[in-house]
Amino acid sequence: MDALLDPLTGSYDGSRTTTLSNAVYLRLQTPLGSWWADPSLGSRLHELKREKDTPRVAVLAKQYAEQALQPLIADGRAQSIAIDTLRLRAGWLLLLIEVRQAGGQVARLQHPVRVV
Repeated sequence: MDALLDPLTGSYDGSRTTTLSNAVYLRLQTPLGSWWADPSLGSRLHELKREKDTPRVAVLAKQYAEQALQPLIADGRAQSIAIDTLRLRAGWLLLLIEVRQAGGQVARLQHPVRVV
């Protein structure tokens, strides 16, 4: 059981988790190629901070998140991952992520993404 990272603040929230939520958060939050121990870990979501808030950006956010989370399926920790996007307000998208873990447990996570 791991300490849970809060996706809104990036800090520990005092609770524990048995899901892949921390792995999902770290893969989405870390810029692709920036972690010294594994250059393949991370996502391209940070690039969207420079993009205008258009429907095309929501499609890109979904694609970038799918690419970042694919290793969780490849290494057998997750059976499947489904991602939807929701526009929160001007300048913010919300990724709605459903992860079916290897044991069959389903975790539903949300990850905010800033766009211009």
